[in-house]
Amino acid sequence: MQTVDLFDSGTYEREMPHEYFTWLREHEPVHWQPPGPSRVSEISPVNLAQRGFWAISRHRDVVEVSLDQQRFSSERGTALLNDIDEGTMAQLRLWMINQDAPRHTKLRKLVNKGFTKRVIEQMDAHVRTLSAEIVDRVARKGECDFVAEIASVLPMLVIAELVGCPAEDRDKLFNLSNRMIGFEDPDFADGDDAAGAMVELLEYAGHLGKLRRADPRDDLTSTLVNAEVDGEKLDELGFNMFFILLILAGNETTRNAISGGMLALSEHPDQRQKLVDDPSVLKTATEEILRYVSPVITMRRTATCDTEIAGHSIRENDKVVLFYPAANRDSDVFENPQQFDVARDPNPHLAFGWGPHFCLGANLARGEIRCVFSELLSRLPDIEVSGPVRRLRSSTVNSIKSMPVRFTPER
Repeated sequence: MQTVDLFDSGTYEREMPHEYFTWLREHEPVHWQPPGPSRVSEISPVNLAQRGFWAISRHRDVVEVSLDQQRFSSERGTALLNDIDEGTMAQLRLWMINQDAPRHTKLRKLVNKGFTKRVIEQMDAHVRTLSAEIVDRVARKGECDFVAEIASVLPMLVIAELVGCPAEDRDKLFNLSNRMIGFEDPDFADGDDAAGAMVELLEYAGHLGKLRRADPRDDLTSTLVNAEVDGEKLDELGFNMFFILLILAGNETTRNAISGGMLALSEHPDQRQKLVDDPSVLKTATEEILRYVSPVITMRRTATCDTEIAGHSIRENDKVVLFYPAANRDSDVFENPQQFDVARDPNPHLAFGWGPHFCLGANLARGEIRCVFSELLSRLPDIEVSGPVRRLRSSTVNSIKSMPVRFTPER
């Protein structure tokens, strides 16, 4: 098997290396990936020399590392694959994904107040309405760019409304999140653009937080800036950083799942037809889309002591990188793992992570995926990809930048 550079973000821009992941699971489930020069470039904010890492590809090993915060820290080196300077890490440790217990536990309890069952249920009816309005805008055209006109619209509308952002700010937040996530991609990055986008998002969050402290409303921002856990509130910087995480996670990952799901349904028209014929299958189809697409490619942990994974020695401070697309096609867990099967059940995928850092917005994301495909397939049942798919150059998110689709226009 020819080796694949898992460090190079261009690897994932070309295609997800599933054949190589299969080989790794069978032969080197704990694989040493040496550093590569591709991580540092003119468009990257990462200026430190990059260290190699241990690539974890089996489902059970990803679960083991995810559950063990004592041996594998999200805080010590952050959850980002890149090595970054200590000053930047100190700032990024305000994000929950870059924290360990007890800090992570306390902040998660506080943030959970904004993701109650009641809040999610209230959003569900509105997500259905938004999905219908989005399809309304393209239904008579017969073709569109699926990412720009469908997949990117719903998640940003939902997260912007959830946190209380005015509708007219959606495009601004969408562009800022693209600039942050896409720092490795020439289409979005320009020198220090990612850092500049972060500053703009911090300023926006500070302004919104100030408004909601003075005038609370029925939105997530009001909940977060006024909630207490053990007598503590989120301070201004803590809220601002969490706001950025919400915008990135609420927009990027759900958009990627919807885009990747459309591509999978187009490549497997028999599975698309199953959903057209029986919409009740959408529940299991949503889980299969998440498994098959795996919207997040990697999360990193840092070893806090000399230890081992699956019999392989790991030294303290080694980087350990979890590869979700690989774990989600592990034949020890999934029958015919390379097959896209909308009726697959059970489906214990790891698309939302596992353990203490399991995605807070998982049920909201599931609802968005389910609603948008319900609307699409009931009204545009022959929708399919009609041209080249352009992927994001990123080793973090499995993202499609543009994807033309065609369908019989609605009359």
